[in-house]
Amino acid sequence: MNQPRPPAKRKYGKGFQMTSSLLQRQIRTVGEKRGFAVTRLLTHWAEIAGPDVAGICRPVNVTYGRSNFGATLTLLTTGAQAPMLEMQKEKIREKVNACYGYAAIAKVRITQTAPTGFAEGQASFTHRPRDTAPPPDPEITATARAAVAPITDDSLRAALESLGRNVLNQKSRR
Repeated sequence: MNQPRPPAKRKYGKGFQMTSSLLQRQIRTVGEKRGFAVTRLLTHWAEIAGPDVAGICRPVNVTYGRSNFGATLTLLTTGAQAPMLEMQKEKIREKVNACYGYAAIAKVRITQTAPTGFAEGQASFTHRPRDTAPPPDPEITATARAAVAPITDDSLRAALESLGRNVLNQKSRR
């Protein structure tokens, strides 16, 4: 009558995990406290809003209404940039809704602050330009190119050459 239970399966690790997967739960809880259910809005703000808009403002808060639709996105900017941003509110709302995948944001609210002052109110909107890396060392580039020369697939060869340059750059910095 009593059937024996099968032995419990042991779970084995599958190797290394990406750091983002290890920290995803903590990042999500911190983001949700501010209303950011989708953290991509924070991490990729310059790509979503565009570099000109991201240079003058940043997202601070998302508040949801009682029906969970029609949220309000709060943007932080300086007083001088607020009128410029006010004219672009509809475009910003459309871009953010495209990030969410549906019409999650109904209103965009602009909050102004001084660029200096109390620690919480300090606004820094400058983003590091993407292509500011120093040019690669020609010797490292030649070494990486020589190492992948026998590979016939162009895309694989380019990817491995880039990886080789990065590894050799890291070794030379240490």
